[in-house]
Amino acid sequence: MRLLIDTHVLLWADERPQALVAPLRAALIDPENDIFVSAASVWEIAVKRAIGKLRFDRPIVAAVTSAGFGILSITGGHAEHAGGLPRHHNDPFDRLLIAQAALEGMVLGTQDRLMRPYGVAMLGLS
Repeated sequence: MRLLIDTHVLLWADERPQALVAPLRAALIDPENDIFVSAASVWEIAVKRAIGKLRFDRPIVAAVTSAGFGILSITGGHAEHAGGLPRHHNDPFDRLLIAQAALEGMVLGTQDRLMRPYGVAMLGLS
């Protein structure tokens, strides 16, 4: 499975994996899966760290790659698709992840129920 994990899943996988539901934890350690983090999540962490809303003391990209995750770049198509999504979810970072998962045919790893109405394949929601 090609799994795009959201920012919270990335942070929880690193700091408190017990906060993740069992299927998501299992998917993150399954060697058959290709796990990706969006460049948007890297940006979100950097922004929140800079304004004091998040403590993350390591270089973000190094933390992602050392965990064995790939980084999914943002394309113009991703940005355009995200801009056209309905505002079920007010977080622009999350709408970009939804667009990326939809356009790249990826499963979105999230526990954020506000993402459900967008209709992309998801793992982590019951």
